[in-house]
Amino acid sequence: MMKNKSVQLIDSAMSCSPETQKVQDYKDTVKVQAEELVLKGFPETIVKLNTLLDTPQFKNRLFTEVHQDLSIPYPDPIVLNKNSDLPPAKKTKYDHSLSSNDSSKESSKMMVLPSGSVPTNKNLVELVETVKPQIRKLMEDSNLMKMWISFMIPKIEDGNNFGVSIQEDTLAEVQSVEAEAAAFFDQISRYFISRGKLISKVAKYPHIDDYRRAVQELDEKEYLSLWLMLSEIRNRYCALHDIVLKNIDKIKKPRSSNATESLY
Repeated sequence: MMKNKSVQLIDSAMSCSPETQKVQDYKDTVKVQAEELVLKGFPETIVKLNTLLDTPQFKNRLFTEVHQDLSIPYPDPIVLNKNSDLPPAKKTKYDHSLSSNDSSKESSKMMVLPSGSVPTNKNLVELVETVKPQIRKLMEDSNLMKMWISFMIPKIEDGNNFGVSIQEDTLAEVQSVEAEAAAFFDQISRYFISRGKLISKVAKYPHIDDYRRAVQELDEKEYLSLWLMLSEIRNRYCALHDIVLKNIDKIKKPRSSNATESLY
């Protein structure tokens, strides 16, 4: 009796708290937004992504269309006179001193490109700027779905938990989508880092064509990756829409009205 009375006092205090009411209002808002997202937002996003995948930016685009000249010229050949006793010309190095007050630090060696800086691949940057908002939207939508399902999970009780297991399986799928979307951002960052390292090799060894070809291969690979990202985002929306609609009754009401079910 004393334990039940204490629980009643706690429940009464919580129900009177303005903060508790604000939290409840937030939960109710999440539930409304999530249901609207499933019924209306997901189909609209899927149609939009299908349309985007059919644009010339992504559909049947040639690899050569995403190539970009590095603007790093080949070095002039050194003509040597066999009859001359002069030693071959030494490679010119450019010193770029580090801006530091510590005189003990050595200066770093850098090649000065006659054309100035090497720009990023504008064709792929355009694709990145197209795909990134879709990645962000998938993360935000999956986060909303995650909170909605979490709020729907009832308190732990013995028996009649089949609907709860459906909620947990759906929640695990949503969390997987959210994690995959976050990995897409990391993949884009790694592309620019890898490309920068390759271009530094081209600047250091401009006479080796393999490094120049490696940059083109990396750009082609990133183009395919961006297309795959957008396709996977569309596929993830389709999968979430399908699994939630098929199980929406159990997600919203995991337990039947009867507290106990007959076992025979």
